[in-house]
Amino acid sequence: MTAQLTDWIAAHGVLAVFLLMAVDAVLPAGGELVMLFAGALAAGAISGDRITVFGHTLSTGLESFLVMVAAGTLGYTVGALIGWWVGVRGGRELVDRHGGKLHLGPARFARAERWFARFGPAAVFLGRLTPLVRSFVSIPAGVLRFPFWPYTVLTLAASAIWAFAFAGAGWALGDQWEKVHSAFRYADYAAVLAILVVAAVVLRRTLSGRARTR
Repeated sequence: MTAQLTDWIAAHGVLAVFLLMAVDAVLPAGGELVMLFAGALAAGAISGDRITVFGHTLSTGLESFLVMVAAGTLGYTVGALIGWWVGVRGGRELVDRHGGKLHLGPARFARAERWFARFGPAAVFLGRLTPLVRSFVSIPAGVLRFPFWPYTVLTLAASAIWAFAFAGAGWALGDQWEKVHSAFRYADYAAVLAILVVAAVVLRRTLSGRARTR
């Protein structure tokens, strides 16, 4: 999959980054790989490949980097809005009937529902920054009728941070970017563990506060 994604980005440039990140907002599509490679490509570290925008070739450097970050951010935001709309239109019936095809079975949706109930608006922002979780925010947000404008603003802000960070890592690492991508499978598990710890702390404090008020 790595070779296919990078070949497509090298061949189609900004458009490929935009479309791949749009898909990643709803289904896991290797978003960290996309932006790492995009950053390395912008830095000129990938020999022979250049970034194109509607047939126009950009020079390597800051211009290419900013264009790639913008493409990743906007692509992810558009995909997230589509996912939200699908959730609003389909409702719980969508999850019940087609959740498996969307990698959103009953158990995973139940976890998403608890996440939103516990953290409110922060669930969108933090979810977009968290590996494994980030691709499973869009449709549940729509099903649960999370307000459109807060959802859009929080998604855009978190997507910009995420895209800038990964593209920046690819830029800094150059042709070593792929080694970092391999290490992220361990970061995924660490991120999930951190979320569970934070959730446990918040739950404990909430229960303690209720006990004191009785």
